[in-house]
Amino acid sequence: MAEQRYRWKNKQIRDHVAVLNHKKSPSIVLKNARYLHSVFKKWLTGNIWILDDRIVYVGEAMPENIQGCEIVDCSSYTLVPGYIEPHVHPFQLYNPQSFSQYASQTGTTTFINDNLMLVLLLGKKKAFSLLGELKKLPVTMYWWSRFDSQTELSNEETVFSPGEVKAWIEHEDVVQGGELTCWPKLLAGDDLILHWIQETKKAKKKIEGHFPGASEMTLAKMALLGADCDHEAMNGKEIYDRLMQGYMVSLRHSSIRPDLPVLLKDMREMGIDQYDSMFFNTDGSTPGFYEDGVLDRVIKMAIEEGIPPIDAYHMASYHVAKYYGFQHLHGMIATGRIANINLLEDENNPTPVSVISKGKWIMRDGELVEDMQEISWAEHGFSPLSFNWDLTMDDLQFSMPFGIEMVNDVITKPYSITMDVAIDELPMNHDESFLMLLDRNGEWRINTLVKGFADSVRGFASSFSNTGDIILIGKCKKDMLLAFKRMKELGGGIVLTENEQVLHEIPLVLSGVMSEKEMPQLIEEEKTLKRLLKERGYPFGDPVYSLLFFSSTHLPYIRITPRGMYDVMKKTVLFPTIMR
Repeated sequence: MAEQRYRWKNKQIRDHVAVLNHKKSPSIVLKNARYLHSVFKKWLTGNIWILDDRIVYVGEAMPENIQGCEIVDCSSYTLVPGYIEPHVHPFQLYNPQSFSQYASQTGTTTFINDNLMLVLLLGKKKAFSLLGELKKLPVTMYWWSRFDSQTELSNEETVFSPGEVKAWIEHEDVVQGGELTCWPKLLAGDDLILHWIQETKKAKKKIEGHFPGASEMTLAKMALLGADCDHEAMNGKEIYDRLMQGYMVSLRHSSIRPDLPVLLKDMREMGIDQYDSMFFNTDGSTPGFYEDGVLDRVIKMAIEEGIPPIDAYHMASYHVAKYYGFQHLHGMIATGRIANINLLEDENNPTPVSVISKGKWIMRDGELVEDMQEISWAEHGFSPLSFNWDLTMDDLQFSMPFGIEMVNDVITKPYSITMDVAIDELPMNHDESFLMLLDRNGEWRINTLVKGFADSVRGFASSFSNTGDIILIGKCKKDMLLAFKRMKELGGGIVLTENEQVLHEIPLVLSGVMSEKEMPQLIEEEKTLKRLLKERGYPFGDPVYSLLFFSSTHLPYIRITPRGMYDVMKKTVLFPTIMR
């Protein structure tokens, strides 16, 4: 079937107009609604007519033709636009469908998603087919286009070939390029990245930065090179610096950086009280972080910190839509927009009682109404991992002179290995463990030690990583082999073993990276994993992000990558991977 060229076909638009001519009935009328009018920045009262997925009228009139129309008296509610999450990594154990289904129940109904895993694991043909399937869900998904892998791939020029990147930039569902984790390369003169920025700008799309700790001068340079927005401000001064350079500032509150309380406090103390160049994001947090909500939770924090409610709601809707240039579709309760509307008890409680998305009830009086159809993941290239190779004790040979020390959840630095590692089991009186990165096809490996991960994790395997390759960690080689074996049987996943028994597992049957389970179950599985790792000495807050970022070269200082042990600051492979 040919893809629909426009959001609404001519016949649909004629039907929309026919409702105003009283020749056709709306599907839903929300009458006596106190709603946020985003242009006037006021709470108004009126009637909202919806036909299928579109708001066809907002004002004081009521339709004359109401045959088959559902009329809802909203006099006891306050209505706001559906929330827009502008920075989603939809592969943090969950998948795009499961996350959006969960988030929509608390009012977040539009998502701007990272395409990294689609690029690494699929190819544009399968990826674009999946994007088309996801458009059928009762939520709205947009995407961004990566320009690099944020690691060191041996086939980077193939995965991020000019044809692949250009096709993503030009895709109608892609609204921005980035995020620019590769900005040091850009500053150092990488003209290929600058070319992709130029192509993105030519397509009238935005560039998302990733500039942690950037100085005022660096921010100015990146603005000249094309950056429009950044989500890495960690205090009020960094918000101020970004606003001064003309950036849109995306205020982050995430599992790895729960910064919003500090940001809001600093803004208040600094007298920053203009919010038109700000919106919120949760930066692809891990499942358990969302147990208490998604953007509704963030809006509530802002209101409680003294941000006027209208500004807080705009930072989760209208400001996002206006920035990306799709305010004609999103971010407002106004004629012509997609019918994404949250019904609240009052303006100070952003968790909705009822949710309408694309004109359908997602939640009604606190009860789930619209249960999203399942995605046929296998048809789109996401199947359980199939290993035609085995891991043996011969692979578990460790002789590297230095290892990786964890400074926090995601920052790692090198350290000198002084102990004898030619043994099958490390003692439990220190926090050093065996660490391996294995090619998912079994072609190469790299073996070292990791310090600071835990002092008594005996065996741990994960197919979840930044590159989709396999991570093994542990004190005991037998338990590491068992964890790998069980992960292999699952078709991908995260497995914790101890004394030759499986303690806990999280199956990730979608290419070893994502679960097919719904969010509540996945949240419980991740909480159990965190508890068990913490009991065994994991000292940080987010082990899932630790796994993801072991290979991520946008962070200092030392990383294990498909090309080998990599010095991020010197941009050098220190020890290459070993072919098996």
